[in-house]
Amino acid sequence: MPIAEATRFPHTLFAMIPIKIETESIRTSSRSQMIEVTSLVQKIVSRHNVQEGFVIVHVPHTTAAITINENADPDVKHDMLRKLAEMVPKHESYYQHGEGNSDSHVKTSLVGNSVTVLFTGGRLVLGTWQGIQFCEFDGPRTREMMVRVVSFD
Repeated sequence: MPIAEATRFPHTLFAMIPIKIETESIRTSSRSQMIEVTSLVQKIVSRHNVQEGFVIVHVPHTTAAITINENADPDVKHDMLRKLAEMVPKHESYYQHGEGNSDSHVKTSLVGNSVTVLFTGGRLVLGTWQGIQFCEFDGPRTREMMVRVVSFD
């Protein structure tokens, strides 16, 4: 890139280095469940010996999700699952999907399939009480969670 262009666009002076996608298996034990996976994601970042960047955590399922929320008090997981069950009941007269898990699809769409977390100094940047939560809405099953580390090092 010519010097003049680099001066006009200083954000292009660093290189983003995507590291291969890693896939982790997550075994769930109930129909609706939230499993804290922050330490697993941190281990993946640490394994690559990178200092600055971000990580994308993606769940490639239509009835499971990923979110960031409180990790200190287990009652929060209970409350979230209970509220989702109240908002999106398992049985509704208008559900047409034949597998009987329409509610799981709706919950996944509401919560989302991916999160992005910054890291600096090789450590995930999360708030004091935050953690990465894998959300199962149609278990128990063995699920996949995909993690892509992108480094600015």
